[in-house]
Amino acid sequence: MRRSLPFIAATVLAAAGISCGDAVTQSTSPMLLVINALEGAPTGGHGANTFSGNLVSDVVVLATAPPPCTATAPCPTVFVDVGRVTLASQPKNITVQPTSNNQITISRYHVDYIRADGHNTPGVDVPYPFDGAVTGTIPEGGTLILTFELVRTTAKEEAPLAQLAGNPSVLHTIARVTFYGRDIVGNAISVTGSMNVDFGNFGDQ
Repeated sequence: MRRSLPFIAATVLAAAGISCGDAVTQSTSPMLLVINALEGAPTGGHGANTFSGNLVSDVVVLATAPPPCTATAPCPTVFVDVGRVTLASQPKNITVQPTSNNQITISRYHVDYIRADGHNTPGVDVPYPFDGAVTGTIPEGGTLILTFELVRTTAKEEAPLAQLAGNPSVLHTIARVTFYGRDIVGNAISVTGSMNVDFGNFGDQ
C-alpha cells in the first residue's frame, strides 16, 4: 500500500532504541494472553520489510520504481508500516492442563501513540489512534504470529506527521497495541504491548 505526495524529501539520520512489553487485563477466561514479541517494519524505503523492536517510520520515501518513477525522477511516496506480534496463552492455574476449549481467537486490535514528555493530543502531538481487524487462533499450548497495520498511510498525511516531511525533526513516540479476542467458550480476553516508533524524514539510502 502506498500513496504519492507532491513534495521532495530531506535527509536526516536518527538513532533508535528498543522497547517491548505486555500487560494482561482482567478476564473471566481461565487463560492468560501473552505477547512473546512485538515488532515493526516499514514496507518501503530503507529497511523495507525488516522487522525490529524499534520502528523507524519514514514519513515520505523517494521511490525509484515502478515507472514512471526512476532514479533520476523519483516519486515522493507514503508507505504503510506493519507490525508483527507473537502471541501465546497460558493457564491461570498452572496445575490445569489446557484443552481445546482454551483456544483463543484474536479478532481485532487497537493502536494509540503516546510521548514520554506527556504531550499526547492526537492530531497535534501524536498520530490519531485507530482500530483494525486481524484474525487468528492460538491453539492450546501453542503460539500465533500475526501481521497487522501499525502506522497507516493516512496518518503520514495528517498532522503532526505531515509536517515532518519538510524538516529534519524526529518525533519519538511509543505505540501501544492492544489485541482483543475470546476463548472457545466466549470469555473475552485482551493483552497490550508497547514499542518505540520514531517518525521522521530519514532519507532513502
